[in-house]
Amino acid sequence: MNNIETNKQLTRAFFEALQTGDGHQIADFYADNGRVVTMGNTLISGSHEKEEIRQFAAGVLEAFPNGLVFSVHTLTAENDRVAVEASSRGIHSSGLPYENHYHFLFTWRDGKLMELKEYMDTEVITDVLCAGHRPQPATTGEHA
Repeated sequence: MNNIETNKQLTRAFFEALQTGDGHQIADFYADNGRVVTMGNTLISGSHEKEEIRQFAAGVLEAFPNGLVFSVHTLTAENDRVAVEASSRGIHSSGLPYENHYHFLFTWRDGKLMELKEYMDTEVITDVLCAGHRPQPATTGEHA
């Protein structure tokens, strides 16, 4: 099996792990210096390294007592990168339905995930996962 096929297989296995909600299993896909970058300006946006992913992933996924189901729609691979269009569906612990659409960009090296970039509808994240709360605006200094 070539690297492209291996990376596609690893990406599919990653999505299977997401279905379990097990933060340790999810983090085990990452290289020691791997990271996830969640795009946007939400309370969960930012860059998170492997040890933080163990807690972060489990915390987000535990907010769905009946699970969060991911569906992979397309998967395209080239060199060390795998691009995925996907969606998710579940009921949040608040009782609100959650449905989001994503583009993920996986970068693999030697069978380990170096970086995962996650693009999604940030308004859905804010409304459901963050209960409508937004990050505080950064201050740029004092006003005259």
